[in-house]
Amino acid sequence: MIRLVLFLIVVGALALGAAWLADRPGDVVVTWQGLRIETSLIVLGGAVLVAMAFVALIWSILRGIVRSPLTLKRHLSHRRGERAYEAISRGLVAVGAGDLAAARKHTAEATRLAPAEPLALLLGAQAAQLGGDRGTADSAFRAMASRADTKALGLRGLFIEAQRRGDHGGAYAFAEEAARDNPSLGWSGKAVLEFRCITGDWAGALALLEGQKPALDKDSYRRQRAVLLTAHALALEDTDRDSAKAYALEAVKLAPTLVPAAALAGRVLAEGGELRKASRVINKAWEAQPHPDLARVFADLRFGDAARDRLKRIEALAKKVPGHIEGALAVARAALDAQEFAKARSALASFAAAPSRRVALLMAELERAERNDEGRAREWIARALNAAPDPTWTAEGHTSERWLPVSPGGHVDAFEWRVPLRGIAGAAVIEPEPAAAAPIAIGPEPKSESAAPATAAEILPSRRLSEQLQGKPETRPEPKPEPVIPLIQIPDDPGPDAIEENEPPIEREAGGGWRKIFG
Repeated sequence: MIRLVLFLIVVGALALGAAWLADRPGDVVVTWQGLRIETSLIVLGGAVLVAMAFVALIWSILRGIVRSPLTLKRHLSHRRGERAYEAISRGLVAVGAGDLAAARKHTAEATRLAPAEPLALLLGAQAAQLGGDRGTADSAFRAMASRADTKALGLRGLFIEAQRRGDHGGAYAFAEEAARDNPSLGWSGKAVLEFRCITGDWAGALALLEGQKPALDKDSYRRQRAVLLTAHALALEDTDRDSAKAYALEAVKLAPTLVPAAALAGRVLAEGGELRKASRVINKAWEAQPHPDLARVFADLRFGDAARDRLKRIEALAKKVPGHIEGALAVARAALDAQEFAKARSALASFAAAPSRRVALLMAELERAERNDEGRAREWIARALNAAPDPTWTAEGHTSERWLPVSPGGHVDAFEWRVPLRGIAGAAVIEPEPAAAAPIAIGPEPKSESAAPATAAEILPSRRLSEQLQGKPETRPEPKPEPVIPLIQIPDDPGPDAIEENEPPIEREAGGGWRKIFG
C-alpha cells in the first residue's frame, strides 16, 4: 500500500512538472562551429533522454560481450552443481535403501562432479560402508577430518570404524580429539567419559563431566556426578580415608537414595564417631530403597555392640518399611545372631510359603541353630536351589555381587538392584574384578551371551531324563567362570514337601509311561 501511494505521488509530480513546462515552452539556441540550432526546451529534453538511452544500450552490449566468458562459466558451474546435488541426493537415498549398485553409481558421479563437496565425501564413505570396504570408508572419513567444516563428522566416522575393527585405543583417541574441539558433542563426551571410567580415571571423568554440565539437565548431572564420586570414594577407601569420606558425603548430598554412596558414607561416618549423621544417611536411603548393604552398615554402627543391641537397631530400621522382604531378612539375620529364634521365625513366616533363595537359606540355618534338625535344613537347602531369585545388581543381562559404576557394555550407572528376569543356574555369582581393570569396548551394545543358552536350558532337563531312562550316562559340561555371570532360566520351586517318603515309586511300563512320553 505504501509503495502504491509513493508511485502515485511520483507520477503526479512528473505530470505537474510536464504541465508546468508545457505552459512555459521557451526557446533554446545552440551555436557551435558556425552551426546554429534553435528548438524548444521540451524537444531538447526529449533528445537528451533518447541519447542517454542509446548510450546505455551500447554500454550494456559492450559489457555483455566483455563478461560473456565469466557468465558462461557461472552457468556451467550452476548446471554442474545441480547435477552433483541430484547425484548426492539419489546416492543417499540408495544407501538408505540398501541398493549398493545404485549407491556406487551415484557416488562415482558425485565424486566426478564435486569431489571436494562435504556431502560427496559423506556419500562415498556411506557407500563404502554399505559395501564392506572399510579402507575406502576410513580414507573418506580422514579426508573429512582434515577439513575444518567437516572435522566433527570425520572424527565420528573414524571413531565408529575403529570400534568395528577392535581398535579401542584409536577409537577413544578420536573421541578425545572431538571432545577437545567441540565439548558440546554428545557422542564424544559420552565415549570419553565411559572410557575414563573403565580405566579408573575417576578424577578425569569428574573433570569431563563438569565440562558437559551446560549440556545436561540438572537431575542427570547430579546423578552422574554422584555415581562418579561414589566410584572415586570406593577406589580411595583403603588408601585415602579422608578423601573417600569427602567424596562419599558429596555423593550422598547429590543423590541421597544412591545405595552404594549411602552405605559407604554411613560406614565412614560411623568409623569417625558421627553416629547420628550416619544413622540419618542410612535411614533416608533405606526408606527410598531397602537394601541389605544398608542394613548391614546400620547394624554395625556401634563397634562392639552386643548381638541383642544390633537386633533392636535392625528392628527399628525394619519398622520404617513394614512388610518389605529386606526388612524381614535383616531382622531374621540379626535375630539368628542374637539366638532369638522365635523372632527370626516370625520375621520369615510371611515369606516361607513362596520363599526366595535367601529366605530358604535362612530357614535352613534356623532349623540347624534352633532345633538341630539336619533333615529339615537339607529340605530348605534343596528348596533354595530351585527358589525364585533374589534382587541383585543387574545390568545388560548380567549380575554382580556388588555394585559396579560401569556395566560390562561400558555404560555408566547401568547396574540396578532388582530381581533379574532369569535365574542363575549352577554356582553362585562370581565376585567381579574392579571396573578399572576390565578392558571393555564402548560403542554399539554387545549382544548378551546369555540369550543363546536360555533355550538350551529349557531343553536339557527332558533330554537328561530321557538319557537316564535309556541307561545312558549323564554328561555335564564344565561351567566356565566369568567376571559377571549371564542370566539363564531356572526350574520352578517344588517346595520342601514336594517328595513324600511314603509316596509309591512311579512304574515304567514297557511301551508306555515315561518311555511313551520321551520316545
